[in-house]
Amino acid sequence: MRNTEITARLSGLGGAKWEVNLKAKDLIAQGRDVIDVTIGEPDVPTPTPLIDAAETAMRAGRTTYSNGRGEAGLRAALADRYSQRSGRTISADQVMCFPGTQTSLFAVLMGVAEAGCEVLVGDPMYATYEGVIRASGADMVPVPLRPENGFRIGADDIAARITPKTTALLLTTPHNPTGSILTEADIDAIGALAVKHDLWIISDEVYEELIFDGSRFVSPLSRPELADRVIVVSSISKSHAAPGFRSGWCVGPAAFTEALLPLSETMLFGNQPFIADMTEKAIRDGSEVAPGMRKRYAARAETLASRLAEHSSLKVHQPNAGMFAMIDVSSTGLSGNTYALHLLEHGNVAVMPGSSFGTTLDGWVRIALTVDDEIFDSACDRIIQHAAQLQLETA
Repeated sequence: MRNTEITARLSGLGGAKWEVNLKAKDLIAQGRDVIDVTIGEPDVPTPTPLIDAAETAMRAGRTTYSNGRGEAGLRAALADRYSQRSGRTISADQVMCFPGTQTSLFAVLMGVAEAGCEVLVGDPMYATYEGVIRASGADMVPVPLRPENGFRIGADDIAARITPKTTALLLTTPHNPTGSILTEADIDAIGALAVKHDLWIISDEVYEELIFDGSRFVSPLSRPELADRVIVVSSISKSHAAPGFRSGWCVGPAAFTEALLPLSETMLFGNQPFIADMTEKAIRDGSEVAPGMRKRYAARAETLASRLAEHSSLKVHQPNAGMFAMIDVSSTGLSGNTYALHLLEHGNVAVMPGSSFGTTLDGWVRIALTVDDEIFDSACDRIIQHAAQLQLETA
C-alpha cells in the first residue's frame, strides 16, 4: 500500500525533539524524583467564569453545527478587539475561528504557500512550524536569530534569503522559545521588505498578553501599509489559561478569509458554538489570569538568571515575554542536547535542548517558567549543583 506525499514530507519530524521530555516521563513513572520543566502550560486552571460560560452555553443548546467562519458573536468580539488594538477598523469578515492557534496556522499556511514556494521563519522556532510549512508543500527557509540581536529576527538576514520562490514570512512575536519581542523599528524594516517583494506576513501572537513589565508589543497588523498582506494567528490558550478548549482564530484581509473559507469548511466547518460563546466572553471581559502569569514568569526568569550568574558559568537570556527562558550552556563544553540528557540523568531536571527548536541553539537549553515557585527554586538548586559536578568532572 502507498502513502501520500504529505506523509513523506512530514516523516521524521518530532520524534528526536522530544527525547528528553519522553525520558523524563518514563523516569517519573518509575518513581524517580525528576523536576520536569520541558513543556510550558499556564500555571493556573482555566478561570471558573469561562468554564461556567461554556456549561451555560451547552445547557442552552449551543451544541449544534457552526459554520466555516465561526460564530458571529465571537468574530464581532475579535473584530472589536483588533480594531481597538490596531487603531484601524477590522471587520468581522476579516476573522475566521479555528480550534486553537495550531489549526489556524495550518489553514493559513495552506492558503499562502504550496509546492514550489518558500516560507521564511526565524531559527530557533516553535517546534511545529517546520511541519505546518512542509504540509503545505512549501520549503522552509530558516533565518538565524542572533543572540547579539536579542534573538529578534533581522531584516538584513531576511533580505539575504529572499528568492523569487519566497511567498511568506512567518513571524512569532512574542517569540517562543526565546521570549524576544519585535520592536517598532523591526516591524517597519520587515514590512518594507514584504512590500518590496510582495510577501505575506503571518504573525503568531499567542503570547501577546504575557509581556513583562518594561516591554512593549507591536504588531504588523497595526501598520496600514501592510493591511493587505498581514495575517495574525492567536488563541486563548495562553492568555486565558485555556489550552484544552482549543479556541483560536486568524485575522487577515477580507479577500483572504473569503478565499480560505472553502478550506475551513472542508477541515472542520466551524468551531463549537459553546466554546465560541466562552471565548467571546473571554475576549470581551479580558483575562483575569494573565497579569499574575506575567508577574510570576518574569520573577522566575529573574531568579534563574541571578542565581545561575552567581553560582555557575551558565548564562540566561532574559526573556521579555512568554513562559520560557533560554540558558547558554556552552561554557560546559557540551552541546545543548548532551547537556540536557546529562542534567536529566545526574541532576534530575528535565529541560528542552535548544536543538529541538532549530539549528542555531546547539549550545542552549530551554526551561519552562510555569512550575510553582518552590519547585522552580528546587530546579535552580539542582542545576547549580549539577554545574558544580560538571566542573569537577572536567577539571
